[in-house]
Amino acid sequence: MRQLIILGIVGLIAQLIDGSLGMAYGVTSTTLLLAAGTAPAAASAAVHFSELGTTLVSGISHHKFGNVDWRTVAILAGPGFVGAIAGSTFLASLDGEAATPWISGILLALGVYVIWRFLALGGARPTFKSRPSAKMLVPVGLIGGTLDSIGGGGWGPVGTTTLLSSGRLEPRKVVGSIDTSEFIVAVGGSLGFLIALGSQGFEWQIVAALLVGGVIAAPFAAWLVKLLPARVLAVAAGGIIVLTNVRTILLAIGLGSSAVWLTLGGLALVWFALLAHIVRIERAAAKVRKAEEAGVEVPVGG
Repeated sequence: MRQLIILGIVGLIAQLIDGSLGMAYGVTSTTLLLAAGTAPAAASAAVHFSELGTTLVSGISHHKFGNVDWRTVAILAGPGFVGAIAGSTFLASLDGEAATPWISGILLALGVYVIWRFLALGGARPTFKSRPSAKMLVPVGLIGGTLDSIGGGGWGPVGTTTLLSSGRLEPRKVVGSIDTSEFIVAVGGSLGFLIALGSQGFEWQIVAALLVGGVIAAPFAAWLVKLLPARVLAVAAGGIIVLTNVRTILLAIGLGSSAVWLTLGGLALVWFALLAHIVRIERAAAKVRKAEEAGVEVPVGG
């Protein structure tokens, strides 16, 4: 029972991050399940089935708050569905123990990608040129859907960061559209795992715990997307993902526990420094915005 409560809290926190950031529910949940010893296919399958509920509630909530661009959702969803089925079928064919360090490698890369993308945005305010084209959205959907099933996460890191960096869609609509289209991706991934693993391949208690926590958090996250600084959440979530998966990989290659903890300690110091840097950027940007609204000129360097 204690483990299920912890998993419910994991689902709640992961959905709060995902719903306000447009990424990290799958990556965060799968990372923690792998760290707890769950096989890669079973972990990703549990996450995708729980996402059937969390993404549905999240999509409805984002729609109510006006955070969804339905054209973007319509174009992304189909390729994402196809990619999710392909990725889940491939993952189910792999040996669980042998696959764990490789899946952790994918998750590690996604965590670094999340941090890098949001650090690269700096303090600049985005400008919106035009809506994203189908030529851009289709490959994003295919790649994101495939990685989402193989790594247990990837739809948000690929889709959200690509759309945000393109400057073609308002940030809150990027988050809302990615979260809403993720329901179709979760359907595709779940079907693929169900066909490949059968119903006995699912740990339904894990699915239920993640689902309950995620559903509770989804409406709050859709509201928070207008309030919380995305870059702080991105670096925070990315750091957790990096640290957990580095630990898994180092243990898999047989590194001693003292060396593992020294490495993790060094990475944690870098992570805290990045968080402090992002908080300073956010405060400076908020000061500039407040001054602009008041009609006061702020010197460079603030």
